[in-house]
This record gives sequence, structure tokens and C-alpha cells, in this order.
Amino acid sequence: MTRAVTRVRTAYARIREVDRPEIWIGLRPQAEAEAEAVALDARVADGERLPLHGTLLAVKGNIDVAGLPTTAACPAYAYRPEADSPAVARLRAAGALVIGSTNLDQFATGLVGTRSPYGAVRNAHDPARISGGSSSGSAVAVALGLVDLALGTDTAGSGRVPAALNGIVGLKPTYGLVPTEGVVPACASLDCVTVFARTLPETSRALSFMADAAPPAPARAPGPWRIAVPRPGQLGDLAPGWAAAYERAAQELARSGAELTEIDLTPFTEAAAMLYDGAFVAERYTAVGAFVDKAMNGSGDASDATEATGFTDSTDSTDGTGLDPTVAGIITRARDIPAHRLFADQARLAALRTQALDQLADVDALLLPTTTEHPTLDEVAADPLGVNARLGRFTNSTNLFGLCAVAVPAGTAHNLPFGVMLIGHAHTDDRVARVAEALTTPATRVAVVGAHLTGQPLNGQLLALGAEFERATTTAATYRLHALDTRPAKPGLVHVGAARGAAIEAEVWRIPAAGLGRLLTELPRPMTLGRITLADGSEVPGFLCEPSALAGAEDITSHGGWRGYLGRPTPPTGTGPR
Repeated sequence: MTRAVTRVRTAYARIREVDRPEIWIGLRPQAEAEAEAVALDARVADGERLPLHGTLLAVKGNIDVAGLPTTAACPAYAYRPEADSPAVARLRAAGALVIGSTNLDQFATGLVGTRSPYGAVRNAHDPARISGGSSSGSAVAVALGLVDLALGTDTAGSGRVPAALNGIVGLKPTYGLVPTEGVVPACASLDCVTVFARTLPETSRALSFMADAAPPAPARAPGPWRIAVPRPGQLGDLAPGWAAAYERAAQELARSGAELTEIDLTPFTEAAAMLYDGAFVAERYTAVGAFVDKAMNGSGDASDATEATGFTDSTDSTDGTGLDPTVAGIITRARDIPAHRLFADQARLAALRTQALDQLADVDALLLPTTTEHPTLDEVAADPLGVNARLGRFTNSTNLFGLCAVAVPAGTAHNLPFGVMLIGHAHTDDRVARVAEALTTPATRVAVVGAHLTGQPLNGQLLALGAEFERATTTAATYRLHALDTRPAKPGLVHVGAARGAAIEAEVWRIPAAGLGRLLTELPRPMTLGRITLADGSEVPGFLCEPSALAGAEDITSHGGWRGYLGRPTPPTGTGPR
């Protein structure tokens, strides 16, 4: 069996293809990785059971991997560990193969993915935008298909924000469930080792190998999942289209049978602000403050690290310390926080935690957007602290309250990934993952504008394939509609751009992935399946028309839609078969 060797060769070819050197701090030579893969394949051929055989793993650069330098994205800090951290060792024991250590916001301080002398890690979908941090390289390595799994850490959201911004899954377990030995601390009392993958089952499986035995999950009364959502208006400012995308995710859970209940989000957002604005940031100074002070005072020498590790310093820092100035400022300012302020903040946090947990007492999870926006690299450079603070609005409080969480993709908004997060009680990691399955099951959405609309002749095709009505909407104002000479009568939708287009009435239906494939195979010409941009900026598959079929076809765009052209009443917005 050559599964591991094949996977390694494919991965390194992909790494060369995408050409994203900023992802890696320590990428193993291909020959070295192949030699380990040969040994793994031989062990399996001899009958050894390795459940993760062939699984490729990347590891955030603040987590120890034997044979690779642990840098925490600071070359002068680098050391070469003698052993793997427990999380890495357990995955390797199951057959996973590490191919490298990944870039991060230095000392795991940040949610942006740009605070590294090894370079800003660009987003997997739009290189002009941030990847999110601090586990930036790990998330992008997974999103680009370079590895199957990647380890990160999460103190303020570093295992979830980059998952959302890159369209993958990020699982943050209950504090203490995965050992943090061999992890350079950010805030040792809050840090969690996290895992990224492209699917929820992959992250859950990885956690099963990494985790210590957990106490039983809190009992729950029988019945459907109970999901908390914020009261109207409490999400605050979000990027355009994100509020609508969040509402769609909430309704998706409701359609799956979950009961939604509103809670007051204030304790969560107030605690989130305390993580950096309060005294808790002092723990970051405890972790690496002495090193930062020494480096800034000129008594450290980054060249020593190069000699010790054998890795070339590829930083672009200008002060010779290898320290990111934003990170250094956060850590050094924390040195002077008085002790009395820490005790006051601890008392305030205890009160907020009680309020928050009381509201979650009878629910299985809290559903929130994972983050608030997807800024560009330039926007972060212009306001590094302000943008970072906004990105942590929903994630910062999770570890302060001792909760677990999983971030999952929830569609797109304005052609970029949008993600939501489910937060649950401590040691309900499995339960929260099961709730998240309702948002990640193989299903898709399809937009219809003609004979498949509710009440039209071909609507029965959707119902027969298990489709469910989701919502009434319109397309973006970039389309035109034509009446085709077909039986049954149907329109043809074509994209013409903003200068000539208009909004066209549409419905969005949720359909099993297999059903959509069957629908496509039965789709008669001149109809075709493409991506339709809706009024909120999201894109979903939908029925378009081959331009060649429009010759002589009547342009009916002015009617606003197919039903308007037919002179039939349009159902009220938001109604339809359930």
C-alpha cells in the first residue's frame, strides 16, 4: 500500500502550485516526508492499524513538533524541541504525517494573520484580504487543500475566526480537554489546542485522538435541540450581507427541527471587551514578557536562533529584533497593569459568567456569527488594533466563560465565505458538533425564477427530489428575463451586468446534493445550471439560459419576474410550502 507516499507527493505538488510561502515557517523537505510516508505504508502493509494513515497534518508554529523549530513566529525566540507536544504525538501515533509548521500572529497575539515577520498570510479565496489569525497558516493550508488537518490554538478566537474567513471548520474544545504541554502560551489559563479541517467529521475524529478522557456531559431533557440566538439588534454592525446570512443559518437550524430561543447577548459582548481592554491581557506578559523586554532592550540576538535551528531568518522586520511592533506593544503595555485591577476584573467577569451561563442553562448551544467582517490587508494595516477588536466581538468571551465551540461554513456573502459558530457548555463538545451537523449536511440551495416557482408547472420536480422552500427574494440587478418558446412555457435568465440589468423575482429552495445532481442531468436545453447572484450579494446555483436561445425571444424584464409576466399574483414575501 502506498497511500501515504501518494498523499505526500500530491501535497508537495499542490504546495508548489499555489506558491504561498507565507503559510509556512518550517516546511519539511519532501524527501524527508516521503521517507516517513514509506515507513507508514510499510507498517500498514504489515498489518498495523493506523486509523489516520495517509492523513497529512500541519502544525501551528507555537506547538512543538520534534525535528522542527518552535518559533511562535519570532525567529529570535526559536528553539528545537526534543519531543512532540501531546496533541501532535497522539495524531502521529494514529498515523498522521506532519509536513510542516505554519505561520501565525506572533506569540498567538491577534486575530488578523498579519502580525508576523514571516509575512502576512493571505486569504485562501481573496489574496487581498486577511486570512484571520492567529492560526493563519494552519487555516489557509487546509483551505487550499495542502493538508487534511491542521492544529491551531485558540485563546480569543484564533481557532475559529480563520476558519470562518477561509470557509472551513474550526473546532475549539473545552479548556483542558486537549493537553497544552509543548505549546508556547499566550494566556495559559485560557489557551486551547484546536483543529481545522474541511469537514466537521474530520475535526471531530481528530479530537477523539487528541483529547484526554472527558467527564460526562451535562444531562439534558429529552426533545429537539434548543438553540439560543441574540435578541434583535444585538449583533451590532456586521459586513454587508452578513446579518442576512446569519439569519439564514438560524432558520436552517429551525427547519432541521431545532427550537430557537432569544437571549440577551450583553454578558458575552461585555466579557469579550474585557479580554484585551481589561487586566487579563497581563497574562500575555507573564508568558513571554521577559523575552520581549530583553529583545527590545537590545540584549537578544536573532542570529543566534538561525544558528540553533538551522532555519534561515526570512523576516522583514526593520528593527532587528524580529518582534512585530503591534504584538510587542500589546505585551509590554500589559506589564504595568496593577494587581488591584486584575482582582476587580475577575469579580466583574464572575458576575458576567453567571449571567451568561444562567441564560444558557436550558439550551444546547448558542448560535452566533463567528466574526463581524472580512477586512482587507490594507484595512488592517491602517487600523490594526481597531479591526482586531471588532473581529473578536463574538469569540473573545468563549474561553473566559469556560465554554466549547465549533465554527462551520454557512454559505457565502458577496462571494466570500461566511461562517457561524455554535458555543456550548463545557464538556458538551460532541453535542455541539451534532448540532452543527444540521448546518453541514450534504445539501445545497438552488435559485429558480420561472416554471419551478411555487405554483408553477415544474415546481413538482423540486418537491419530488426532496427540496424545501427557503425564501422569496430577487436576483441582483444584473439580469434580464426573456420568454422562451418551450413547452411548458418557461423564461430564460441571462446575466448582463449592472448597466443593463434589473432585479428579477426569485425563490431559493434547499435541495439534497444528490437531488440537485439528478435535476441537472434531466435539465433540457437551452436551460443550464450556473451561479446566480441574489439581492443580498450571496451566490447560489440556479437556472440560466444559453444566450443562443434568446434570438427572437421576448424581453420580459420590465414585468419584474415570470409571474408578473403571466399576470398571476405573487405570494407574499417569505411564504411558500414548508
